[in-house]
Amino acid sequence: MRPRTSQRTGLYKAPLSKSLLLVPSALSLVLALLLPHCQKFFLYDLQAVKNDFQIWRLICGRVICLDLKDTFCSSLLIYNFRIFERRYGSRKFASFLLGSWVLSALFDFILVEAMQVSLGITAASSLPSGFLAPVFALFVPFYCSIPRVQVAQILGQFSITNKTLIYILGLQLFTSGSYIWIIALSGLISGICYNSNVFKIHQLLYIPSWMAKLFSWTVEPIFSSSEPTSEARIGMGATVDIQRQQRMELLDRQLMLSQFAQVRQQRQQQGGMINWNRLFPPLRQRRNVNYQDGQRSEQQASPPLEVSEEQVARLMEMGFSRGDALEALRASNNDLNVATNFLLQH
Repeated sequence: MRPRTSQRTGLYKAPLSKSLLLVPSALSLVLALLLPHCQKFFLYDLQAVKNDFQIWRLICGRVICLDLKDTFCSSLLIYNFRIFERRYGSRKFASFLLGSWVLSALFDFILVEAMQVSLGITAASSLPSGFLAPVFALFVPFYCSIPRVQVAQILGQFSITNKTLIYILGLQLFTSGSYIWIIALSGLISGICYNSNVFKIHQLLYIPSWMAKLFSWTVEPIFSSSEPTSEARIGMGATVDIQRQQRMELLDRQLMLSQFAQVRQQRQQQGGMINWNRLFPPLRQRRNVNYQDGQRSEQQASPPLEVSEEQVARLMEMGFSRGDALEALRASNNDLNVATNFLLQH
């Protein structure tokens, strides 16, 4: 049985995210505080790359942030985007970062040349340094695949969701420099291209299995986080609405796990496939449930006749069997996010 999502607090089972948090941030601090004279080697100088073919500047300039504000914001965003490494695995997450990193480097040159040719504006020779473009690229799957849950309201009209803080951090990073919008735009374009698999990019830019195994044997033990021993506590500074929402989600998870255990026991006794329809209706109706009354209204929803083979393939790529993928998608009305989240919890 897979670890429960409720236990995946902090950086548990996200070694790549942890390494991206620690290593570049530590190097940024060292360069800013102890070795300021070495910062020139990490400048993202496009003119030097283009005219003098200094390819090493393309690599060094797009890994380490020289601005500590950019380091802080990008680290917070990487920490929040660790959900993709947990959901898809370290190899697929690393492939996305590699693909967006390479594509965004190409789009950087295209955008700078387009500005100069069409608008007559010459950008600065050096763009903001750091691992910024892949961070902006992660906003694409974040917008497309992470569900939006309202946690509070301001003045009765403006909603605060679980994604609001992430967008604010992205806006802060977007406005931190004069030419960082070029990095942001190239990152978003590369994220769209990789997420939609334009020109079969997934088959060209990916982490090979042998490399993933090599890093899992050598690097992952260093940056692996220990499994938490208890549920995450609700912060004392959280608002009443946030605390209530977290308690509701905890109760819902406990009920689903109880139902899953009952169905698994029945399956072991009688054999056959798990009856997912007993588990998913409460999950699909979670927004309409009144937890204060302690009662759940379960309405049987007729499953769709057809299931998207593309969604089945995506679930099978994550390691689930075709049978469980089909039943989960049918029971969740072809909602890939709902099916994925529930399969990952078990």
